[in-house]
Amino acid sequence: MRETILRIAARGDGVTASGQHVAFAAPGDLVAEDGTVTPGPHRQLPPCRHFPACGGCQLQHVDDAAYTDFLTARVEGALAQQGLTTVLRAPHLSPPRSRRRATLRALKAGGKVVLGFNAEKSNRIIDMAECHILRPELFALVAPLRELLSLLLAAKRGGEVHMTLADQGVDLMLKGVRADGFEAAQGLVDFAEQHGLARLSLDEGLGPEVRWEPQPATVTLSGRPVPLPVGAFLQATADGEEALVEAVREAVGKASASADLFAGIGTFALALPGRVLAAEASRDAVLALKRAVPGIAAQHRDLYRRPLMAEEMVGLEAVVLDPPRSGAEAQVAELARSAVPRIAYVSCNPATFARDAAVLIEGGYRLEWVRPVGQFRWSTHIELAASFAR
Repeated sequence: MRETILRIAARGDGVTASGQHVAFAAPGDLVAEDGTVTPGPHRQLPPCRHFPACGGCQLQHVDDAAYTDFLTARVEGALAQQGLTTVLRAPHLSPPRSRRRATLRALKAGGKVVLGFNAEKSNRIIDMAECHILRPELFALVAPLRELLSLLLAAKRGGEVHMTLADQGVDLMLKGVRADGFEAAQGLVDFAEQHGLARLSLDEGLGPEVRWEPQPATVTLSGRPVPLPVGAFLQATADGEEALVEAVREAVGKASASADLFAGIGTFALALPGRVLAAEASRDAVLALKRAVPGIAAQHRDLYRRPLMAEEMVGLEAVVLDPPRSGAEAQVAELARSAVPRIAYVSCNPATFARDAAVLIEGGYRLEWVRPVGQFRWSTHIELAASFAR
């Protein structure tokens, strides 16, 4: 007897009607009793030689139709856990080679440096020879970085490579390395010049220290260049950011006064109409936003410990939320007490979003729609934007 794979589970396994989980199976595949899988209509040839070993991708074996269905089902399932339903819009899916930020692992062993993503559920590093998710500007640095790290990494010691594509080029931060002496310092400068870096920073254990930045690194948000702090959060892809901003603008409407909570460096605050209050826990992000827009009302505020109270939201016509994966439980409780007419909620965790959505609905809001966004192509990581109204 053979069973058909009906859907993809949260961690990427295929699931049959009987509840059997099959690793790397696609919807429509047939599974025999001995575990043999016969490919179905939604299975594709993975484009990367490192799949499935590399932990950067879990779903390269499924076609785009199955992947977008997976994104929708993840959000639908999370809402169902809270007894909620709403309009689920067609997901946005970022194209291959569009990821503009990444963290790679490095290890010096056996006289050479391996550099890449960790293997799935492992600390083993997959030495990257190709990548179908990174922007070409980022991948072009992989081979040169091996040579640089061979001089900076101690034997059998690991490090991290943080890459973000800024307006001026790649913003590179190396963690867990040492560059002692003039020769090492000059080597960093030579590397940065040769490869046209926007900035090069080192974290030798005491926090990032900028070693090269010929002009201030910026990232353009809603047409405005914003100073980019080292390690600042940025949406994973430019097109994914655009999809989220478009959804937020629709949810907010023509609000003349709004608040952007967990504002970061202003991804949404700079896209909103009228007067905007931006609140963010990172001091560097707040300062960057103030430098970009000197007149903006930006607050350095930990919204977990000190959420914006309902009384402080009097007069606001809309609020934007973009919290970390843990959601915004304390802030949502205050929003549920408020009279704010409209809320745009951006989330990277469907489960905590659904939990917070239930609180808002209990407080009198209506969940109008949700749009899934697949910025982390071929991974099980999902983002979304949602609209609430009183």
